[in-house]
Amino acid sequence: MSTTAVTPLTTADAEALVTAAVKDAEAAGITVSVTVLDAGGHLLAFRRDDRAVLISGETSTRKAYTALQLDAPTADLADAVQPGGLFHTLPTALDRPLLFIAGGVPVRRDGRLIGSIGVGGGSPEQDHGIATTAARALA
Repeated sequence: MSTTAVTPLTTADAEALVTAAVKDAEAAGITVSVTVLDAGGHLLAFRRDDRAVLISGETSTRKAYTALQLDAPTADLADAVQPGGLFHTLPTALDRPLLFIAGGVPVRRDGRLIGSIGVGGGSPEQDHGIATTAARALA
């Protein structure tokens, strides 16, 4: 069985993700907080805009953890967390509450999960679009 090594998410990658997300948010006229985690759930980059709602920093971090742990965009998980849904009572191995609001996106390289980005501060649709655009720019 042959495996191909994939370069992990680096600090430079994480900073590029934050820069891309902030640029996209500023173009939309909103202020956001951005969190980038590596594949192990370690914080690589974080930016909280002082003009953003204070909770947006915690929100972006929780979105990034959720996207990483479940390896899915948080926007795709809303139905699964409704009462009776697949993840309604899902415990978290990372000892952090999961947050099922759009804006958390897995980051991949060569098809493999290497980290995640979380964006908070705009509407769910804006946050999701910003996170998705940033993640695609890295690929």
